[in-house]
Amino acid sequence: MRKKEDLRAEVREMARKAKETSHWLATLSTGAKNRALLGMAEELERNQAYLIKENRKDLASGKKAQLSSAMMDRLRLTPALIGNMAEGLREVSRLPDPVGEVIGMRKRPNGLMVGRMRIPIGVIGIIYESRPNVTADAVGLCFKSGNSVILRGGSEAFHSNQAIGQILRKVLVKWGLSPEAIQVFDHTEKEAIQEMLQLEDEIDLIIPRGGEELIRFVMGHSKIPVIKHYKGVCHIFVDKTADLEMATQICLNAKVQKPAVCNSMETLLVHEKVAEQFLPKIADTFQKKGVELRGCPQTKKVLLGIKEARETDWFEEYLDLILSIRVVEGIDEAMKHIAQYGSLHTESIITSDYQNAQRFLREVNSSCVLVNASTRFNDGFELGLGAEIGISTTKLHAFGPMGLEELTTTKFIVYGEGQTRE
Repeated sequence: MRKKEDLRAEVREMARKAKETSHWLATLSTGAKNRALLGMAEELERNQAYLIKENRKDLASGKKAQLSSAMMDRLRLTPALIGNMAEGLREVSRLPDPVGEVIGMRKRPNGLMVGRMRIPIGVIGIIYESRPNVTADAVGLCFKSGNSVILRGGSEAFHSNQAIGQILRKVLVKWGLSPEAIQVFDHTEKEAIQEMLQLEDEIDLIIPRGGEELIRFVMGHSKIPVIKHYKGVCHIFVDKTADLEMATQICLNAKVQKPAVCNSMETLLVHEKVAEQFLPKIADTFQKKGVELRGCPQTKKVLLGIKEARETDWFEEYLDLILSIRVVEGIDEAMKHIAQYGSLHTESIITSDYQNAQRFLREVNSSCVLVNASTRFNDGFELGLGAEIGISTTKLHAFGPMGLEELTTTKFIVYGEGQTRE
């Protein structure tokens, strides 16, 4: 355990170096950034055996700590996942560079040409849990958008994150660039996060990705602006006019394809007019896939023997093969439920009623609202942004998947021909 004074000094020095580096990184050419990103991808693949060896240390610790199967799944690195991390960096290298892009140029009555230019935010601190692949994803996006990044992953992924960070930093050195553009915490103490959150002069933005406890901790301690990547309590509402075969396939995909991700469905809302017809079929489909069902009293009348959903279940991001089901009177009760228990992440309606579809799109204010499609589509790649840093549930600055553009801000630029203000 480090002394508190030493810990504070180390965190401040890390932030100072990141800030200093952010100035030259903001002006680095697109070509130089892309070459470095391709080098990072190559080195991750070359060091696959080393990464898996370090990841096994985390898995062993996770098993000893009795982490859930969902958490262990998020923690595990495989050759395929390392390949995906590398391909993600290559994908970022192929994306257009937003830095320096001029948007909204217009001519004022006095002849001034006024527009906005995209610029990096500066230094971004990212605090996240479990998934070591986030380390590479975050570095790629922050680097391409001209931002220095300070990464603090969960202690459960300590060895994996350190290994990935070391590999990526070495690539910058190889290309004659400052490795201080990528800072990976080697502190597991919670006090290190608290110190980081006080450094508003060095760090421009904090992005926390994780559970409710982490988000509340960051929001309660940060002097730095925060964009929350909060839990995904995602809903699907099956309306009375829904194509029930379509609804079955969508719900199955939303829950079962990858249950340990933030855009998987956690609560199914079913119109009372189709509950008796739809619920037995979907329940049989889910149970064959190993999904545990929890229902409201009306649901339990149709599905005998399932667990009763408690009040806390409606707020829960299970990240597992567990689903809460509620029968509702109609679209108004469905939207009321979402407003009360949702996390502003992702909601979908399955319906053939155009008016209900439009109401749902207008009145449900989550970061992504879908009609007749799986919640799993709230993803940067699927929505055409390319890679993403995560899914913001904060309405200010960025709402929904954060790609390269969302990691920049804009400044006004003005062209004149000698104009003075009267």
